[in-house]
Amino acid sequence: MEATSLRFAAAARALGHTARRLELKVPGFRSPPRLADSDRSLRRRPDGGAMVSVRLKGRPWMAVVSDMIEGVVAANELHGPAADAARRELWLSLEAASLLPPAPPPPPSPRVAARAVASPPLPSRPGRARLTPVSSQVEAA
Repeated sequence: MEATSLRFAAAARALGHTARRLELKVPGFRSPPRLADSDRSLRRRPDGGAMVSVRLKGRPWMAVVSDMIEGVVAANELHGPAADAARRELWLSLEAASLLPPAPPPPPSPRVAARAVASPPLPSRPGRARLTPVSSQVEAA
């Protein structure tokens, strides 16, 4: 999923809403950063606010939203468990707003993968038809 300015604006709104709900300072968001060779920057304003600048062009969307979330955490000078709790809530807000790509399906468990491997034929008994087991194939959803 590629970063776009519309998606960036929607993410900024969702993060701002969640930051307010968590009683955090809501930084401003802009793109691109003023520093030419930087992907992200944080500028503190004299009034106590902050501006988070993030580069969109040529970057994966997950890197952009990660920088936005870290900008909120840094602007509020959060550390330790408080920072972890804020990150968790901010990520969940983006997921709830459908601004994150869908998670890939989990890999099959070893038991399911083992059943998908072909088994050797069963030994036949005299006078009986020889049966071979059919291996079950697991299809990805």
